Amino acid sequence: MLTLLAGDIGGTKTDLAIFASDRGPRAPLAEASFQSPRYAGLETLVREFFEKVRLPVAAACFGVAGPVVAGRARVTNLPWVIDEGRLRETLRLADVQVVNDLDAIAHAIPLLEADDLETLNPGTPVPGGAVAVIAPGTGLGEGFLTWDGARYRAHPSEGGHTDFAPTNPAELGLCRYLQSRVDHVSYERVCSGIGLPNIYAFLKDSGFAEEPAWLAERLEAAADATPVIVDAALGDAPVALCAETLRMFVSILGAEAGNLALKVLATGGVYLAGGMPRRIVSALKSGGFTQAFRRKGRFAELLDRIPVNIVLNPRTALIGVASLGLTADAE
Repeated sequence: MLTLLAGDIGGTKTDLAIFASDRGPRAPLAEASFQSPRYAGLETLVREFFEKVRLPVAAACFGVAGPVVAGRARVTNLPWVIDEGRLRETLRLADVQVVNDLDAIAHAIPLLEADDLETLNPGTPVPGGAVAVIAPGTGLGEGFLTWDGARYRAHPSEGGHTDFAPTNPAELGLCRYLQSRVDHVSYERVCSGIGLPNIYAFLKDSGFAEEPAWLAERLEAAADATPVIVDAALGDAPVALCAETLRMFVSILGAEAGNLALKVLATGGVYLAGGMPRRIVSALKSGGFTQAFRRKGRFAELLDRIPVNIVLNPRTALIGVASLGLTADAE
């Protein structure tokens, strides 16, 4: 029986869990979450986890929010460098694997169950059709799966860092606003946890609506403005500035999800993963996402046939990392 340390490493938090091969990737023996910025590196965090759980581990697999090249990754929104060789040495493990986090999430998609999903568009899935995954969390991850004749194989990408393409005058204004402040306006700048406050700042500075004093105080005191804005947008008495911020966010996400669906011809479906979609289900179901997703001219009918689902399970990345690690050992 193999015991595996699996980790989902993000700019905001890191989830660690220990899995056993006889229990599979959905039933961890132990798990814990950590605030990533509080630690100097992954090794320190893992050692603290081992001191708490005290379970023997034979191998490790980590999904990292950033590109992985030759077993080495620099976390995009965190000053960590993660290296397989160094981890093997410091953790004293013979087998350590580091993969992109969207690679991990994509591996989990075929393992998800009905309760893990909320359907936005049922569509008509094509058996063996490519599957697209777009995941706004702290940053914006994108990936996809292709059928090799026997099973789905996952592929990571850094599509979240491609150029933001405005689709209406308001988004053009947002793009120009950010171009005066950053050197590259990517989709991550407007469609992620770090992007939502950028939309809010644009709307506030452009005079869209007044910022209530109580909200200004909360934002000033918050370490992360995104949950404050989301809560004020979805509350019983929505704040106009926040509601418009979330509406614009949802529309941009829909447009980019449609872009990804066209690029990989995702006739097998599109999955919205990451931390943000499961927090804003009602906003995603309000219609703005679907309209933007389908607004592709002559290909609107094709996109209407593509299933779209929100991934509700917060452990999806861990499931994928565990599945990948346990499968690699078995092979």
